Amino acid sequence: MANKAFGVINSAANYIRVEGLHDYRPIGAFSFLGRFRVIDFPISNMSNSGLDRIHVYLNSRPRSIVEHIGDGRHYNINSKRGNLQLLFTQNNGASSIYNTDINAYLENLEQIERMPQDYVVVAPSYMVYKQDYQKLLDDHVESGGDITLLYHKVDSAKDYFRGCNVITLNKQKGVQHIERNMGTAKEKLISMDTYVMKKELFVELIKRAKRESSAYSLADMIALACEVLDVRGYQHKGYFAAITSLDDYFKANTELLDYETAMDFFKTDWPFYTRTTDACPTQYFHGANVKHSMVCNAGLIEGTVENSIIGRNVHIGKGAVVKNSIILSYVDIADGVYIENAVIDKWVEVKKIKKIVSDSVTPAYIKRNDKL
Repeated sequence: MANKAFGVINSAANYIRVEGLHDYRPIGAFSFLGRFRVIDFPISNMSNSGLDRIHVYLNSRPRSIVEHIGDGRHYNINSKRGNLQLLFTQNNGASSIYNTDINAYLENLEQIERMPQDYVVVAPSYMVYKQDYQKLLDDHVESGGDITLLYHKVDSAKDYFRGCNVITLNKQKGVQHIERNMGTAKEKLISMDTYVMKKELFVELIKRAKRESSAYSLADMIALACEVLDVRGYQHKGYFAAITSLDDYFKANTELLDYETAMDFFKTDWPFYTRTTDACPTQYFHGANVKHSMVCNAGLIEGTVENSIIGRNVHIGKGAVVKNSIILSYVDIADGVYIENAVIDKWVEVKKIKKIVSDSVTPAYIKRNDKL
């Protein structure tokens, strides 16, 4: 008989801050590749793994996620038994150090304790990756360990993954330490904030955190538990992105413009679901020139687009050039405007300013609804 688990999708820790984009929505609601939201990936992984009872935790500014998820039917969750619940927290402000995932679980502890499954799979709403959680669960049960933690080996930890935790493993793949990535070395094992454990242990850690410190997160509790519990590392292979800064967001999107990377990630046997938007195809006018880009529907393209991601309902005027940029939905770029290395939020009009270029590695960010 298959091992049964329910899913928990938690919000990013309050110290994780993505410049600009974060002012309007949580990371889970960020547009990804123009047509997805970041939270689509963990929910789809759970749905594809047969986890059909899922709790999604929402803290600050939840409107866009609530609208996007709706009743969750587009995630192909079992329509008879399946249930995707949105769970809110009201106790703390967005920037409070007490606004932790543990605090959210405490407020909804009754819901967790009522779940009939023996195990829980906890995954973050700010990471993009593909993982069969049923395989992870079965391997966890077979190993006899207390907690299995998913990790990814990276060679860019100096510049990216700054808001993430890193782990140290012993020779038996046991997790010895979990600490914050300080950007001191290139090669690190990044904790993917994804854990498998018995429901009883999950509840025990939540209650213990309440006794020990109101500011502890689940990651803190697991870090403390490494000395007394058997915490195993499980290596993830394939595409992985953690969106903990504007640089990370930019890199994560543009990496998937590489055809081979995208083909390896998007497979027909493991679909990523999202809320569909019915709209007409994008219209390309005479003189338009588009290379190595992802362009969503309902757009009007008259100018040049290179190495960029263009959201829905975007107009790019005659003679306008967009390079190495992410343009979110409903943006209007006037004739002759030059944009390079930028992230342009929704509903922006670029008319008077003729050039937006970031000189540093970090892209320029243009606020939502700005008229330039």
